[in-house]
Parts: sequence; structure tokens; C-alpha cells
Amino acid sequence: AGRAFSAAAVELALASYPGCTLTTLPGDATPYGVFTADTVPQSAVEHVAVLPSGGRVTVPPPQRCLEGPLPLPDPITGGPSQHLSGQRDAPGEVVRGPLGTVVGARSGDKGGDANLGVWARTDDGYAWLRDWLTVDRVRELLPETALLPVERYDLPNLRAVNLVVRGLLGQGVAASTRFDPQAKALGELLRARIVDLPAELVPEPAGGQR
Repeated sequence: AGRAFSAAAVELALASYPGCTLTTLPGDATPYGVFTADTVPQSAVEHVAVLPSGGRVTVPPPQRCLEGPLPLPDPITGGPSQHLSGQRDAPGEVVRGPLGTVVGARSGDKGGDANLGVWARTDDGYAWLRDWLTVDRVRELLPETALLPVERYDLPNLRAVNLVVRGLLGQGVAASTRFDPQAKALGELLRARIVDLPAELVPEPAGGQR
């Protein structure tokens, strides 16, 4: 319908009840599309390495490769896990603060699914993260995921946990109704949550006072 429709709707709202607020100005129509993940043969996409000198080297596809996708470990779908050395000791002193004080995160979209990686900076931090960040806790910290399938994959060599939230973005970026349609801010939203952190993992601030 375009701007003619959106402008009329805004004018009607502004001329009626008080307190009307909008996220954006009236605009023209925008493209609508649905994206899905799929696979293509490696030979169908040219692979080029660009060297520091500016030279370009074409990398041919491998002559031999496995048929089909590699098997993945079964995802963790609920309940606490155990870290590499066994069950954690009784919790000690805790500090209330943003989760991002002790972990990093990066997130994005894969079609209609959101992909969220969370990593620790030390082995002790990963031991705590792997026990603490269960699927149930993710649903508690991110309520919009409560009714959606959430899969968790442990990546110990990276001190990381990967979370896949199925269907959070609807049918994909162009069809999503979220303010963050690509889930780019999902990781920072998680890091901003105020939680109980193990005091031994919290960095000392300048001056040595917590």
C-alpha cells in the first residue's frame, strides 16, 4: 500500500487519542522476502583468496569430500551440565552484576532461527558458564525464547556454549516483526541481564575496590 496508507493511519491516530508514539516515521513500502538455509555444491561457488598484495588466487573445490553433513552431537535441551573436571563445589561469594562482566557473546540470524554464541575468558570461567547457562536459564533470562525450541551445544576448545533458538525470527529477516530482526543484539541483551556472578571471576576494578 505504501506511504499513502501509513500516512493516513498516522494522521488518524494523531487526530484522535493522546499519547500516540511511533517507532519510525511513515514510509514507503519495503520489500518482503522469506529466506531459508540450504546447501549447494562447492563447485557452484567460486572460492577466491585475496592476498595482502592484492593478488587473487582461485581455490579449486576439493576432489574428495564426505557425502552429506557431518554428524553433530546431540543438543542439550534442559537441566544442568557438568564441567570438564566434574561437579562444581558449593557456591562461594557472589557479586550481583551484568552477565557480560565475565562472558562475551555474539549473535545473528540463520533464516528464521537465532544463533547465539557465549564464551568465557578463562578455564574457570568456562567451567562456571557450562554449568550455569542451561537451556532453562536462557529461557528465564530471555523470556521471548520461553515457548521456542532452544538447542545448546558445548564447544570446550573455544570455552564457549552455542545456542540455537528455533523460530525466534519468524520466517526470516525480511519477514520478522522483531525490533532486532537479525538477532544482532540478542547476545548483548543476554550480557546485560543482572545475575549472581562468582566473585572470583569478576575482574578487579581500577583501584582494587569491588
